[in-house]
Amino acid sequence: MTPTPPAGQLAALDASLGVVPAAGDRRRHPAPAHLVFFHGPMDCGKSTLALQVDHNQSRQGRHGLLLTQGDRSGTPQISSRVGLQRAAIELNADTDVRLLVRDRWAAGHRVDYLIVDEAQFLTGEQAEQLAELVDESHVDVYAFGLTTDFRTRLFPGTQRLFELADDVQRVQVEVLCWCGLPGLLNARVVGDAVVREGATVVVADTAPALQPAAAESAAEAAAVRYQVLCRRHFSRGQLGPAPTGPGQLALR
Repeated sequence: MTPTPPAGQLAALDASLGVVPAAGDRRRHPAPAHLVFFHGPMDCGKSTLALQVDHNQSRQGRHGLLLTQGDRSGTPQISSRVGLQRAAIELNADTDVRLLVRDRWAAGHRVDYLIVDEAQFLTGEQAEQLAELVDESHVDVYAFGLTTDFRTRLFPGTQRLFELADDVQRVQVEVLCWCGLPGLLNARVVGDAVVREGATVVVADTAPALQPAAAESAAEAAAVRYQVLCRRHFSRGQLGPAPTGPGQLALR
């Protein structure tokens, strides 16, 4: 017969269990959690997929937190260009994601999974915090972010997630360049010119390609926007077809 621990030890054990997340069936049947990173260029549907994953998880009775930073709406939410949106917690470079989750536990709420949109803006340390939540607390993490910045370089958050994630998936919705080839790269555009220098993070939305004469005002011409291009036209800085059309000689 196993001896019953003294009352003092039982009280200490109960207190220690009080900080363990209430993760549903995983408390009774431990199963490994996963860190999954979905990536792609702008307009490929990352935020739409993030909201779909949240919907599917919550339908199974699971409880999650939605996190983002720098959403195109300028508000703390995950918003999709197809019109879907959900309120989210805004992160900044100083946020410790582990503390967000632990605060929810302390308030008596379950956290079974995290949805992290705009994950390219995470710091390397925050990506490591997500991995720690997966490994030590059995919290599933689904992160969604851009692959490269406007200079075709990996964002720091993207790079660390590539290194740490259990599963890395490119979002399968194909984005097209104006020429019809797959769009791979995010060009930063000011007026009618591709910009190749500047701050890594400048939040703006995508917009249809504009011909130089299409800007209606100087303010519009100077506005920052992004356009997804194929590698060839990104290298050339070409935002649309030439007036003469492809393959034709210009008349002088």
